[in-house]
Amino acid sequence: MDLEIKEEIPVHEEFVLCGGVETQVLKCGPWDDLFNDQNVNRPKLLIFIIPGNPGFSSFYVPFAKALYSLTNRCFPVWTISHAGHALAPKDTKILTASEDANAQEIKDIYGLHGQIEHKLAFLRTHVPKEVKLMLIGHSIGSYIALQILKRAPELPVIHTFLLFPTIERMAESPNGRIATPFLCWFRYALYVTGYLLLKPCPEKIKSLIIRMGLQVMNLKTEFLQTNILQPFCLAY
Repeated sequence: MDLEIKEEIPVHEEFVLCGGVETQVLKCGPWDDLFNDQNVNRPKLLIFIIPGNPGFSSFYVPFAKALYSLTNRCFPVWTISHAGHALAPKDTKILTASEDANAQEIKDIYGLHGQIEHKLAFLRTHVPKEVKLMLIGHSIGSYIALQILKRAPELPVIHTFLLFPTIERMAESPNGRIATPFLCWFRYALYVTGYLLLKPCPEKIKSLIIRMGLQVMNLKTEFLQTNILQPFCLAY
């Protein structure tokens, strides 16, 4: 993205318990709790980004900042990680909602349908009903966004944008017939290899590897994703 955001834009990082799983949420703008904000200050619209795979919300920070700036800083832009794709650092407080829905475990939360229910659980307990929603899905996040519309028509979604959507018959495509069986087995090999090689690796070494990788890809993020190399996250 060529747009440069010169002024400082606040981005707040939280880890919340959603569907029984710790979940990273990056909130662009001064609003971090839409329920506790007074009605006069509460925004009327939330822009909600659902990532692709892997679901690391920190990769979308430049995009979120650009959206926030282009909307004249009137509306918050939140990005949620996928369940199992982000682990909270040690001693990080895991926030819980006042309602118990977020604490209840979701069946097969790491599968596709579980990931959909994971996003629904967050929206239902962290976003007031009177706040309208604009959903932005990237890749598989587009499919999740469409399923949110189908499963929860009561949510006040006014617009949905699909970026490079992956939405139907993925496993039946020519590439899908080859990739799907391979990836199903490959993730277990990756998990075992990652556990043996990365579990004993110091955090400083992991951070260095990630910084070098991001530099090669010309990516910048202010929230370093050291958990990319956590065996648990690699498995999902």
